[in-house]
Amino acid sequence: MTRPVAVIAGASGFVGGALRSALAEDGFVVRLIGRNGPDGRWTDPDSLRRSVDGADLVINLAGKSVNCRYTDANRDEILRSRVETTRLLREAVTDAAAPPALWLNASTATIYRYALDRPQTEADGELGSGFSVDVARTWEDEFFTGDLPGTRRVSLRMAIVLGDGPATRLLVRLARLGLGGPQYDGRWFPHRRYRGIGPHPTGDGRPPWHRSRGRQRFSWIHIDDVVGAVRFIRDHPEIDGPVNLAAPDPIDNATLMETLRRLVGARVGLPAWRFMLEPAMWALRTEPELVLKSRWVLPGVLTDAGYRFAHAEAGLALADVVARLSPGRKRRPGAATRLG
Repeated sequence: MTRPVAVIAGASGFVGGALRSALAEDGFVVRLIGRNGPDGRWTDPDSLRRSVDGADLVINLAGKSVNCRYTDANRDEILRSRVETTRLLREAVTDAAAPPALWLNASTATIYRYALDRPQTEADGELGSGFSVDVARTWEDEFFTGDLPGTRRVSLRMAIVLGDGPATRLLVRLARLGLGGPQYDGRWFPHRRYRGIGPHPTGDGRPPWHRSRGRQRFSWIHIDDVVGAVRFIRDHPEIDGPVNLAAPDPIDNATLMETLRRLVGARVGLPAWRFMLEPAMWALRTEPELVLKSRWVLPGVLTDAGYRFAHAEAGLALADVVARLSPGRKRRPGAATRLG
């Protein structure tokens, strides 16, 4: 019996590693595309075509991490690394004699506007403006360009992924160091790091700020449900277009940090205002936007199609990932895992 073939581009991160292991468990032969292959290389279009030809599933996760300072060089590379790899894959799929039945391309829930008033779904969500939104918009435009009649295309608008990844580790570390209070937005010196980018840049170039008082929304998804959603989409051919990979229980920043403090046993959690975050994030070589933007996203397509989340409640999901990051660590008696 011929085994099905899955192609993963950009499998070096923790999301790619989880998907690679899951698809291998499902019986797939997994081909890998990256700078150095082993099966396909971005500098070798013929190797890309051979990799996707005859595949059942292609997953593209390639792109420079946004966990960096938005210098001009990093801004350009964040955009280029996503758009160019997507274009190269689209050309390979177009030229393939037997194109893949399904192509899943990473995207981001940051494509939606800053939202405190209502959640954003695929059906009624409003796109935002500025650098991060322009990257996501240009990325998806490249993905959906052209006609691929034999290939179903789904863009995965991922929220913050909880698991053994950099975002979770940073938040847990802050909580353990006694810095796990809410993060407050506010005014800061003018800069242009968040100005628009790409063929149709948006926004006025000024860094936005909102008086959210630590109530900016935190949309998330557990790594197990990233894997589960990919399997679900694979097995449901009626799903195409943008899909929000976000759990149905978004929380706010203050509740997130309070829960993490309880889970790690931290008695103190100092709050951080923007004037404190800016120099701290500069030292960490990352951006305050990652914790200050209100991402309020719901999984409309997945919920309507009948997907059941393995980790649907924020408190329990956070307890699970903290336990995974702390092998052998006992949870404090009375440490809450459910919220509310």
